[in-house]
Amino acid sequence: MGMSNEKFHIEFMMGNASQNSLWRMISHPDGLEEWFADVVSVDAESNLYIFAWEGESEAAQVVFSRPMSAIRFHWLDDEDEDTYFEFALHRVELTGDTTLEITDFAEPDEKSDAIILWETQVEEMKKRLGI
Repeated sequence: MGMSNEKFHIEFMMGNASQNSLWRMISHPDGLEEWFADVVSVDAESNLYIFAWEGESEAAQVVFSRPMSAIRFHWLDDEDEDTYFEFALHRVELTGDTTLEITDFAEPDEKSDAIILWETQVEEMKKRLGI
C-alpha cells in the first residue's frame, strides 16, 4: 500500500467569464478538450468520460453533477472509492466575478506537482476564455 491520498482545494479567479462558458469548459467534451485533455468522449448512458492524452486514455465516472455549478469525477482505475476530482463554480457576491474551485487528491509527496499541473491547465483555460 502506498501513502494515503490527501484532499486539496485550489481556487482560481475567473473574472467576469460567463457561467455558460465556464460550465462548458468543465463539463462538455469540446470544452474539456481546450484545456484538460487532448481528446474527450462521453458515453451518456453510463455517464463515463474517456480522457485521452497522447494516445493514453483514462475513464472517469461522473459521480455528481449540478448543472452550471459543479461536476465531480472518479477515475475508474483508482481503487480508492473515496477519491475524486471536482470542478465547482462560485459567484463572488461583491464583485459578480466567478471563481473555479478544483478539489483533487494526491499522495503527500506529489501534492505540489499536482497543484502546479492544475495551475498550468487552468492558465490554458483562461487563455482560451480570454481572461
